[in-house]
Amino acid sequence: MKLSDLSKLFFFLIILFNLSFLHAENEVDIWKKTSSNNLKEQEDKKKQNIPSPLINKNTITTNNIIQEQTSTEVNDTLLYGIWDPDKYNFELSMWSNTDGKNIQKTISRINKLDLSETAENILLNTLFSYSYAPKNLSEKDFLNIKINWLIKNKKDDLIEQFLNKNNDFPNKNKIIQYLVDRNISNANIKIGCEKVNFIGKDIKDPYLEKFKIYCLIFNNKKSQAQLLHDILKEQNQSDKFFDNAMDFLLGVSENKNKKIKDDNLLNFYLSSVTFENFKYEPNEKTKKSIWEYMNSANLITIDDITDKEKIKNIETAANKNQVNKKQVFEIYKQIPFELNTLINAKNVYQSLDKIEGRALLYQKYLLSDNTKNKLDLLFMLKDLFKKENLSNIYTEFLSDRLKEFETGEIPKDYISTVERNIISSKSFSQQKIKFDDKTLHRSKLIRYFYEKDYPIKKTQKELENIYKKIKRNKNYFYSAKDIAVLESLEYDGILIPKEINHKDLSRSYNVPDNLNDLAEKGEKGYLALKIVEIIGEDEVNNLDSETLYFITNLLNKLELKEFRNEILATALPLRI
Repeated sequence: MKLSDLSKLFFFLIILFNLSFLHAENEVDIWKKTSSNNLKEQEDKKKQNIPSPLINKNTITTNNIIQEQTSTEVNDTLLYGIWDPDKYNFELSMWSNTDGKNIQKTISRINKLDLSETAENILLNTLFSYSYAPKNLSEKDFLNIKINWLIKNKKDDLIEQFLNKNNDFPNKNKIIQYLVDRNISNANIKIGCEKVNFIGKDIKDPYLEKFKIYCLIFNNKKSQAQLLHDILKEQNQSDKFFDNAMDFLLGVSENKNKKIKDDNLLNFYLSSVTFENFKYEPNEKTKKSIWEYMNSANLITIDDITDKEKIKNIETAANKNQVNKKQVFEIYKQIPFELNTLINAKNVYQSLDKIEGRALLYQKYLLSDNTKNKLDLLFMLKDLFKKENLSNIYTEFLSDRLKEFETGEIPKDYISTVERNIISSKSFSQQKIKFDDKTLHRSKLIRYFYEKDYPIKKTQKELENIYKKIKRNKNYFYSAKDIAVLESLEYDGILIPKEINHKDLSRSYNVPDNLNDLAEKGEKGYLALKIVEIIGEDEVNNLDSETLYFITNLLNKLELKEFRNEILATALPLRI
């Protein structure tokens, strides 16, 4: 080959190489651009599809959650709850600025209260929204607060929801045993066996397995029961007492157990169905679940009506709602009195034993045919029950007896007392609302707070029309409730007439500094608990106007609109 030809070839190869290089560069640039776009699309898609705690049960991968601080480490955290935090405008980090010790103290105080419906709703929705545990409180301790509250307040439906939405958690055996015991304590084993099937097969617990084995025997599926019992024994999860009881129920042998076992309700129940001539004397130390079962199964009897200690135990149990309260009054009817004692009951009862005194007045009430005498005796009995801290036995009984009187036959000096002691069967929220457009917080405006998705435009127009009526009254006074309404509407984007200087008016009402600090720090969960404690046993319609104002003010600041609406919808309307 000639030199000139080699030069041409070399020149051609250089050109070809440069073109390939440029093409490769373009390919890399295009790949980079495409890859970047794909990553952005994937990232956007990830943000749109952040896994919900409800979908993933109780496992949340924090790398899939938009965080304030980026981290290269994958951090799997177990969360326990029922509701997605977004439902009530909470966040997973709702407790992150709160000291867990403060939460424990607050919950401890709340547990001593018989919460009103509104207060309990706020507590439930706060405590059982999925979230991370607070500072200085482990996930396990935080979980125990939740489980203990559910059990203490017998929230069976919520417990079932909790079990279904949380795969595995510490102390699961405690909550399962509670559910099993609740089924047994109602003394309706058929329903109990049907209901216990909701618990998934993946949940393994010896107490639950024992109950399921008994249920198979109860439903005459003895071969399946025998098989499961054998497996339980092989796994060393059975015990001698249970084995003897099962062998007896399966017809394998006689019951070899010689002593009633009352360490838990399942063993006690098995004792009651396997011991011949079963007899058990409960006392103050007897577990609540055993009292409830004995009451449901009609196992509580008084063989000796003079046994005051046993009667006292039954009264105590009834006051704790462990025994049907009607049983106390049935016992009172059995206590014998001479005719002369009955005739002079009002004068004699104080000289008798306290149980006999209550029984005597009750029998006298049953024998009376005069309205005034009956009322006298009923309220005398009320005082006696109150002195012995047994009011819970009597409150509903008194209300029911008072309802039996015709309004016209009640003496005038008793009317107000009777009305105060009657428990309304109709809840406050069910009563009809009467609007008054001359008073802002009782006008049609308040429909915005209790009618779902009430139109803002319609509310805006109603506010303008109502204001026209109000401003005609030159002496109109804007109350704390009015200001609570105006602030809430403004927070939701409704324009307030300039003539209403509600911001200046609000300065007359102070928000407690400690609560305001919580709002400023964004401690949504803790502030919600404090509001629960403030409302306590009272419905919010009984709160004073200033307290209602500062509660709504705080909820507005934290954008807890659902809670605010529930409170205003209960507190504001005039109901008839």
